[in-house]
Amino acid sequence: MFELRLALHPHTETSWILFVDFLILSLQAMTMMGLLDSAYWLSWLTWEGLMTLISSLFIILFGMMFQFDFFLNNSFAVLLFIFFLFQLNMVGFAFMLSAFMSKSSSATTVGFSIFIIGFFTQIVTTVGFPYSDSYSQTLRSIWSLFPPNLLAQALRLLSDATASSTDIGISWSRRTECAPNDDECVITINDIYIWLLATFIVWVVLAIYFDNIIPNASGVRKPILYFLRPGYWTGKEGGVCSCIGKAPPLEHNTPDDEDVLEEENLVRTQTREGTVDPNVAVQTRGLAKTFPGTRTCGFCCKCKKTAPYHAVKGLWVNLAKDQLFCLLGPNGAGKTTAINCLTGITPVTSGDALIYGNSVRSSVGMSNIRRIIGVCPQFDILWNALSGKEHLELFASVKGLRPSTINSVVQKSLEEVRLTEAAKVRAGSYSGGMKRRLSVAVALLGDPKLVILDEPTTGMDPITRRHVWDIIESAKRGRAIVLTTHSMEEADVLSDRIGIMVKGRLSCLGTSIRLKSRFGTGFIANVSFTGNNNGLSPPNGDAADTTHQRESVKHFFKKHLDVEPKEETQNFLTFVIPHDREKLLTGFFKELEERAGEFGIADIQLGLATLEEVFLNIARQAELESAAAEGRLVTLTITSGASVQIPIGARFVGIPGTESAENPRGIMVEVYWQQDDTGTLCISGHSAEIPLPQNFQPMASVPSHTRNLFGRRGPVQGVVINPDESFRSTS
Repeated sequence: MFELRLALHPHTETSWILFVDFLILSLQAMTMMGLLDSAYWLSWLTWEGLMTLISSLFIILFGMMFQFDFFLNNSFAVLLFIFFLFQLNMVGFAFMLSAFMSKSSSATTVGFSIFIIGFFTQIVTTVGFPYSDSYSQTLRSIWSLFPPNLLAQALRLLSDATASSTDIGISWSRRTECAPNDDECVITINDIYIWLLATFIVWVVLAIYFDNIIPNASGVRKPILYFLRPGYWTGKEGGVCSCIGKAPPLEHNTPDDEDVLEEENLVRTQTREGTVDPNVAVQTRGLAKTFPGTRTCGFCCKCKKTAPYHAVKGLWVNLAKDQLFCLLGPNGAGKTTAINCLTGITPVTSGDALIYGNSVRSSVGMSNIRRIIGVCPQFDILWNALSGKEHLELFASVKGLRPSTINSVVQKSLEEVRLTEAAKVRAGSYSGGMKRRLSVAVALLGDPKLVILDEPTTGMDPITRRHVWDIIESAKRGRAIVLTTHSMEEADVLSDRIGIMVKGRLSCLGTSIRLKSRFGTGFIANVSFTGNNNGLSPPNGDAADTTHQRESVKHFFKKHLDVEPKEETQNFLTFVIPHDREKLLTGFFKELEERAGEFGIADIQLGLATLEEVFLNIARQAELESAAAEGRLVTLTITSGASVQIPIGARFVGIPGTESAENPRGIMVEVYWQQDDTGTLCISGHSAEIPLPQNFQPMASVPSHTRNLFGRRGPVQGVVINPDESFRSTS
């Protein structure tokens, strides 16, 4: 029977690893979609119980087929109950341990650790420890808490009962009696049944309890004695706690942006007066999330503690019904954390958020919220073994759709996201874009009142992306939608209002046009000339005329608006006109149109700056302020070979030490920035070196270098020049 133990135990551990891996993955997705805890646990127990029963039947049938005395002489029912209860006990054991795991990868390590431990404990049990009169009942009870030990003792009793051809084995009626050839008889087969069943119940109860009180990866938990609170049983009250450590309170800072300040004052007034706006779907009331610092200790008891991280620093905003609110920001701005707070994945540190009147700080309120929201998470929570159609059927059932309507709703959803042909294909074979489309379809199932889409079109081709935009646009009717994206074009097309987060705060708020007019570099004027010829080179005479006309237009813009062309080709000119020249534009373009024939102008187009430019301007300004506060610098190497250190995000920089008779005030450059893959601003280039304007004072008073502790020269530190004709040194 040693071989049977070796065969059965690894099989159970492998199934356990797969089970825990699937359990951890599905728990977050199912609860986020509104599945009740009771239904979740009951469904798992039912499924695993059925699989365990089938597995036990096959083990016995194969043993009987190969004519083993162990299976032929012992009662079929006795063997079935042993194998069934052992495997069911291991399922309950896995339930309990899964509460301590936040990552599915840890299931493999724990599973094989249990196998190794069980392997040795079973060998010890086989030789009689501790099921003999030589050991105390207390020791036997402790030893029996580990399921593999009970299996080893049961197989030992059953094997000894069929050791010879004259042994009759153990029948169902004699299961409560001492087993044949068991001289000490300290435990019977019936006792093992009771132990396996009792410990299974204990594991399941502990699993549910630990799942509620142990913080998950996001820190969500309930109070330790939550089951003693009347609100838990009546459903009238309840709290969600965070148990990931304490963090210092967040200081309130008055927003710099007038629109953000106006929105905050409105929400504060409504909160203070108890006003309920029927047109508001979501109201965040100073929503904040702080992750406390961690302490790591190395050799010689040297410990290092990191500072608390304020991911979200107080959001005060109303999200209206029938509108799409787009939340933008660089990586690490706090967008996903804010979304996780709204869906209950991450508990808030302070403040609150009301979704259709339900508080995210209440466990009961969160249960109500999950019934009325649809979520497309940043990373797809799909199962490779299920097809696209099966995913939609599953989540349709979870959201409470009537069984008679599920098939038609699923078919319609598949058609909307263009997955009809791949409906029966396993999701593991889907491309990244197909998985995102399936996640969008899941989020829109059940007609939710609030839809949260976290980067929904990632990985889609342009045609499919446009189609999904149409779906999202039509889905706005009758509900509120919160969208996060890195595509400025997507935000511009879909959003009714846009909020840009930087460093955990809202930096600006408003419609796309409002943000462009306030934070863009200005108006974009495109001038094309009649000598276009579809890009072909004109004859020499025409080329000379075009050059003269182009120079005349450049002089006209310079004279009236004091701007130079941003881009210039043979037949096109592009100018960026600052906002402070807006009052001059009406008369300017009227005169330009009147002289269009004289200048050879074919077309004039005037528009606002792009949303991407607005986004980069705000991110750059935030980085500049943060770098100045923290003293973070990067090195800029200019064309002449000189290197200077500048704050991240600085746009205009003066170069100390470049004063000369020709340029008594020195020279400056405009620094160009771009975002890398992590969302961090990095230098992409700089303009040509130009003299400092006359209205700037010389930089002679600014130290051109510093010295380190060894007296050696440090790098030159540049001078940040404000476009409003002021400057400050970075030293």
